[in-house]
Amino acid sequence: MAEATTLQTYLSPIDRDGLMAFAEKGRNNPGSRGTNKVHTVMQGMYRSLSYVGQHEAVVVDEPLHLFGEDTAPAPGEIVLSGLGGCLAVGITAVATWKNVKLSKLEIFLEGDIGNPAAWGAGGSQMEPSQMGFQDIRVKVAIEGDATREELDEIVKHANFYSPVANTMRNPISFSIALAE
Repeated sequence: MAEATTLQTYLSPIDRDGLMAFAEKGRNNPGSRGTNKVHTVMQGMYRSLSYVGQHEAVVVDEPLHLFGEDTAPAPGEIVLSGLGGCLAVGITAVATWKNVKLSKLEIFLEGDIGNPAAWGAGGSQMEPSQMGFQDIRVKVAIEGDATREELDEIVKHANFYSPVANTMRNPISFSIALAE
C-alpha cells in the first residue's frame, strides 16, 4: 500500500520580480509619494457611498443604535478593514521578498471606539485625543513553508512598514475646508 501524502496548496503569489523592481525604485527615491482619492456622497440618514477609481462604491452606514439603517459597515469598521487589507498586503510582500510561500493568511481586528461626543452634536465635550479608536488589537493567523518564528518576524516586519498602521500610530497633517 502506498504511503499517504499531504498535498499543500499555497495562496496565489504576487510578481516577485515586479516587487523587487518596486522596492528598488523606492530605495532610489525614498521621498516619492502617491495620492489616494475618494469621493464620498451622502445618500441620506447615515448611509454614504464612497467612490474610488472605477470600482463599485464602498457603502458606509451606521448601526440602528446609532440612528443608521445598518445596511453596511460603520465608518470605524471600514477603517479597520483598511488596516487589515494593508497588513495583508504587507505580510504578502514581505513573505514574497523572503521567498516564503503562504498557505493561509487571515487577519482578525477589533478596536475600542466610543462616541460620547455624539459627533460633536451636543454630546460630551472632549479633546480629539479622547475620541476615535482608543485601542486596536490585531491577531494574524498565518501558515506557510516557514517556521512559526519566521512567520512571526514577517508579520512584525510588515506591521513596522505598514502605511495604514503607521497612519494610525503617528500624528499626521490633516486639513479640511469647504469645496470651491
